[in-house]
Amino acid sequence: MPRLFNKKTLESNRKHLRNHSTSAESTLWLKLKNKQLEGRRFRRQHSVGNYILDFFCPQEKLAVELDGAGHFTREGQARDARRDEYLRGLGITVLRFENVWVFERADELLEEIRKAFSAG
Repeated sequence: MPRLFNKKTLESNRKHLRNHSTSAESTLWLKLKNKQLEGRRFRRQHSVGNYILDFFCPQEKLAVELDGAGHFTREGQARDARRDEYLRGLGITVLRFENVWVFERADELLEEIRKAFSAG
């Protein structure tokens, strides 16, 4: 069975993305790391299949994606739709937020993530 999570072939890409985070990713990470949100552990730049997720909570099977300008083109939206469909097929819930939410609506963003946590 092929490896599904954190494939070795994507390791350098994941590391590069962690070391070159957007300001929105860095800011959100400060709120998610060290189990700060409801005691849930998030991973940053975690890969599933051939996709690298901005943030992933294994306990909840929850992906949190922050979208910048490249996601709002026709091609970007088509890529995101394929990616989200693949992840949903694995039972992973995908939440997408525009980068600006991190700076202008952080409390709402965190509440939306909390709402996605399963009960108990």
